[in-house]
Amino acid sequence: MRVRIPTPLRSYTAEAASVEAAGATVGEVLADLDRRFPGLAFRVVDEQGRIRQHMVVWVDGSRCRDLSTPTDGLDEIVLMQALSGG
Repeated sequence: MRVRIPTPLRSYTAEAASVEAAGATVGEVLADLDRRFPGLAFRVVDEQGRIRQHMVVWVDGSRCRDLSTPTDGLDEIVLMQALSGG
């Protein structure tokens, strides 16, 4: 399935805006990405195995809040970072 990578994390993917990954759940997809692009998953998932507060993960247009969310191989996953400033 296609995973869209936010601009701040593209340094992990050789500047690719989207990459292919495999897995039966969002967590498995992130683990697959981390095998290929070491360090990427740590930017999305915290030490307790939860999606970081400043990250938003979308699976086929629906917000994903749990790494056990199933994927079927046809899904598109979008990783987004919340922006803040003032």
